[in-house]
Amino acid sequence: MRLNKLVNDINKLPTVNYEGRVTAVNGLIVEAIGPPQAMSLGSRAFVETPQGLARLEIVGFRDGRALMMPFDAVEGLRAGSVLSFEPSAPTISPSMSWLGRIIDAFGNAIDGKGALSNGVESILIKGSPPPSQNRTRVGSRIETGVRAMDAFCAICRGQRMGIFAGSGVGKSVLMSMLAKGADTDVIVIGLIGERGREVREFIEDSLGEEGLRRSVLVVATSDESSLKRRQAAYTTMAVAEYFRDQGKQVFCLMDSVTRFAMAQREIGLAAGEPPTTKGYTPTVFAELPKLLERSGPGVPLQDGNSGSITGLFTVLVDGGDHDEPVADAVRGILDGHMVLERAIADRGRYPAINILKSVSRLMPECHEPHERELIKEAKNALANYSDMEELIRLGAYRKGADPKIDRAIELNEPLETFLSQGKNERSTFVETFERLQQILSN
Repeated sequence: MRLNKLVNDINKLPTVNYEGRVTAVNGLIVEAIGPPQAMSLGSRAFVETPQGLARLEIVGFRDGRALMMPFDAVEGLRAGSVLSFEPSAPTISPSMSWLGRIIDAFGNAIDGKGALSNGVESILIKGSPPPSQNRTRVGSRIETGVRAMDAFCAICRGQRMGIFAGSGVGKSVLMSMLAKGADTDVIVIGLIGERGREVREFIEDSLGEEGLRRSVLVVATSDESSLKRRQAAYTTMAVAEYFRDQGKQVFCLMDSVTRFAMAQREIGLAAGEPPTTKGYTPTVFAELPKLLERSGPGVPLQDGNSGSITGLFTVLVDGGDHDEPVADAVRGILDGHMVLERAIADRGRYPAINILKSVSRLMPECHEPHERELIKEAKNALANYSDMEELIRLGAYRKGADPKIDRAIELNEPLETFLSQGKNERSTFVETFERLQQILSN
């Protein structure tokens, strides 16, 4: 194995060093000239600045010059500074020892536990999804430990779901519940554009030692450059792909896809792309499916087994508008969505999942026939109560006017209690449906 790693490292050594020069700096864009064979879209380069070595990426071309954006601070950069181009596309080399570690967008450890032990194989950070015709089918359902999900919005291995919510409605807490309770081998968590102060809180309080032990966290905080925030999302998927290709069942949690889209919008606008709906550029909607399609079932391995990436992606809805451009695009790509509502959170029910607005496109395959009957009856009761809620609260509805509404009123409080769950509470499939049956039998 050591020999294979040595061969791999030797093969990555550059055979020719290409250099260029900075010609101008305009806002976020660094203009440069250099040899054409070294300058292609997405190529990387290094430049010396007073703060140290800074990394840049080519995001476009104009008048024969490369338009580059920096990953790092470039204060003090001068026209004429020498650029050194990287010879190959950026890669990472994950290994099983990465479990329990926290890394940045480049795959470097940032948890103070020392350097990472790299694996033998290098994986492209910006990889491609497996061919659709070679993928296995979605597998059996996953026990998440969250009653509201397991009963009304169940997910299968290899499925991709979205969590749609505004800020401060409980997305991070729900993610921590899933990280600690989901029945999977490995969890890969991408915190994209997260508030700096919340990262440690999420790791220590929400995720905890138990959740971190089988997880890899990729972190890019909101103060980091748009290129780093975008790359952190790609790195998250690359790490998940590594474990999937080892035959593992991977749960990939990303918070949030919206911040990835915002980072891509910043890059596109700086490169001169025309803004479209709400300022989002065309490349945003081109990159979203490329990112999200990397999750899902894998291809069969030599031993006949197959790993998968079950994806759960959060989407920040601006002002509660679930039809805004990013939310609309993501909803069309994923295999279902859960809606977290502020009104539900305001009345103290967490997780604040609106069951009637949430959809899992694989739900019929996730449950047994008797479970589907229980779910149907419970959803009918919730829907009937929702239709008459204003009249009931105003006292305008009189008991006995409609047996279905009477039944919905009777079941509403027990169902609300059933849907409410503490962040350290876990429920199995058997317990979930036994409790639901007990509520509906009364």
